[in-house]
Amino acid sequence: MNFKERVFRKESLARYLDSDKKFSKQLGAFDLIAMGIGIVIGTGIFILPGTVAAMHSGPAIILSFVVAAVVCSLAAMCYAEFSSALPVAGSAYSFGNVVFGEIVGWFLGWALILEYMLAVAATSTGFSAYMRSLFEGFGINLPKAISGPFDPSKGTYVNLISILIVLFISLILSRGVRTSMTVNSIMVFVKVTIIIAFIAVGCFYVKPSNWHPFMPFGFGGVMAGAAQVFFAYLGFDAVAASAAEVKNPSRNMPRGIIGTLMICTVLYMLVSVVLTGMVSYKKLDVADPVAFALHAVNQNWFAGVLSVGALAGMFTMMVSMIFSSSRLIYSIGRDGLLPKFLGKINEKTKTPEHSMAAVTIIIALMGGFVSLDQLTNLVNIGTLLAFTFVSLGIIPLRRRQDLQNDGFKVPFYPVLPILSAVLCVVMLLQLSAETWIASGIWFAIGMVIYFGYGIRHSKLAS
Repeated sequence: MNFKERVFRKESLARYLDSDKKFSKQLGAFDLIAMGIGIVIGTGIFILPGTVAAMHSGPAIILSFVVAAVVCSLAAMCYAEFSSALPVAGSAYSFGNVVFGEIVGWFLGWALILEYMLAVAATSTGFSAYMRSLFEGFGINLPKAISGPFDPSKGTYVNLISILIVLFISLILSRGVRTSMTVNSIMVFVKVTIIIAFIAVGCFYVKPSNWHPFMPFGFGGVMAGAAQVFFAYLGFDAVAASAAEVKNPSRNMPRGIIGTLMICTVLYMLVSVVLTGMVSYKKLDVADPVAFALHAVNQNWFAGVLSVGALAGMFTMMVSMIFSSSRLIYSIGRDGLLPKFLGKINEKTKTPEHSMAAVTIIIALMGGFVSLDQLTNLVNIGTLLAFTFVSLGIIPLRRRQDLQNDGFKVPFYPVLPILSAVLCVVMLLQLSAETWIASGIWFAIGMVIYFGYGIRHSKLAS
């Protein structure tokens, strides 16, 4: 076997299904939608509609969200078809291994590790900031030494709340998929209830005159706004990582992925309509535009409630992403590209406890000791690279006679998958040079690990 054949050898779906059968299949479409909403709807829903309306779109921010949703829906349909045809753990990593070959699967997995873990670590620091603010409202001030990343010059040594919330979520997840999804669904309900309450309260203070002019920055402003809010939808792809634990995946996975995108789009649009109707878009370029609008109409009590919604949003995002991260690391360990103990499943809880422990330790250390301000853009590049390959992967997937799919299929094949890939590349080109340089370093590290360890320990090698 020559070098090219070694790195592009393809995985067997049958082996994946056999390895993943130890998981307990308990998730339905509702669980998947709750997981997706938990990731996609975070604190951004209280910030993005206002700031993007002020800077780019005006009241036409609603159209920006529609355009961004259309672009995301193309990738969502590609994920839905893959999840229907290949109901295995690991999302784009496993899809890449089956249709493109091992080295492509590895680098997609390596990109997703960056996406998932950085996203959770960054969110844990945001959660910590909100909790400290909440404590201060009750007159409780935490010592400065335990309130930030390791930076002795500023008097901070560890972000304790960030570490504790990650450990707490990991404890919930370790108790089994049913328990963790129940907790997640409750918190998603709290978050969505607060968003709907804002929409209901805000409706009474809408002034139609605030919607004029509707498109002050022209169609170009709408498109610039769409490029900004596009990233608000990222995260639904993590739902695909749970495919091995889903009942009737060919039916429920497409419903979960596409249903997530539809519901999130409606919520973003409704918040945008009400927000720009309450206050002129010119005044919304502030750090907390929704709270600002509520203060402007003397609804100060509800502005405080938003903090609860923000905390619930960050909590559900971390639950879903830590869950998906552990399944991703399990999948890579299952294939031998990382140490094989990471691919073990606890017979009692039906969870990958070793990969969960590894994910928890890494995220807790990052959130507790590292300043992540300059790294969060790397989340976007990992997601968009995965979107691009999954979109293109529909073509070789359809050509495989051994991979039968009786479930969802992307319509207008091959036009929509190719269009999805092109649009993802366009979004990739919008990212800064600094983001590309940092990601290049990350992928260079991945190359060292693959050629130094993975290629020799891969189960495909034997």
